Amino acid sequence: MLKKDLRIKYIKLRSSLKPSQISSESIVIANSVLQLPIWNYLYFHIYLPIEQKSEIDTEGIISVLLGLDKNVIVPKIISDTALEHYLLTDNTKFINNSLNIPEPVDGITIEPHKIDVVFIPLLAFDKQGNRIGYGKGYYDRFLNECKDDVIKIGLSFFEAEDSIEDVDSTDIPLDYCITPKKIYSFKTS
Repeated sequence: MLKKDLRIKYIKLRSSLKPSQISSESIVIANSVLQLPIWNYLYFHIYLPIEQKSEIDTEGIISVLLGLDKNVIVPKIISDTALEHYLLTDNTKFINNSLNIPEPVDGITIEPHKIDVVFIPLLAFDKQGNRIGYGKGYYDRFLNECKDDVIKIGLSFFEAEDSIEDVDSTDIPLDYCITPKKIYSFKTS
């Protein structure tokens, strides 16, 4: 399927999820994160969900990371094309931006090249590890600023599509994607 058709399909599917289903499946996904070979790393970037868009609640993953003394970094949109990244601390205050994304007000910025693992929001993904988001390209640009071996983990309520037909050369594929039913691995090495 084409990206535009997949966006329509998965926005509709997500909007049909009940809050209790979002909560329980988000917990299953958070527990599955423990099975990944990522625990020797220190810097973990994770998005905060847009509740109105029925995104996966990442609070459980954040709790796991903090419980394992990992550095948790959260994004903030600073322009139409760029994100800034802040260390999550006990003092971090959040406000919702114009897109209803919770963002840190201020804090300690972390450069992308320091980040080891990135949890990536998505609408859909395919069996080759390609993903689609809302189409603004924030994460592809951000991932280009990260080190070459940064581990990219998608989170999805739904299973993989066979393929996304119109993948661009600027689209950066995932290394893993976690759903409530399965962990997909796309790593070649």
